[in-house]
Amino acid sequence: MNFQVTVLKVLVSYPDGFAAMADLKRDMAILATSGPDWAERTKRLAVRVADLDIFSQGLIERMNGGWRVTDKGRAVLEIMEARPAPAQQARELPEVLAAEEPAPAATLPPMPSIAPVRRMRERRRRQRDAARRSQASAP
Repeated sequence: MNFQVTVLKVLVSYPDGFAAMADLKRDMAILATSGPDWAERTKRLAVRVADLDIFSQGLIERMNGGWRVTDKGRAVLEIMEARPAPAQQARELPEVLAAEEPAPAATLPPMPSIAPVRRMRERRRRQRDAARRSQASAP
């Protein structure tokens, strides 16, 4: 699994692109244990951007006990996820993103969103809390 690509994908899924470290770690653990598909996708995306470094390139910023994706980080992720046009050259990308073009046969399916996982987790938490409240109020 490519750590930096996963960080970008997770942060983009949060409102305002900000996630506390605990939330970020939890979501990344879910993706890391979801099977080989996620690891393969992040590797293919990472190939599109040579020398990806989310901190030194200003793609994310550390703030208030968490990380936030920047506008530049969102743009890089869009470039990574875009299907390459046949005539597109690496020199057309911003200089931070001197990318290698993947083989033409390697088209990527859309990346899954982690928002449904987060909604399901929140639903389960609310159900557990409701069950605890009902047990506490029972004689």
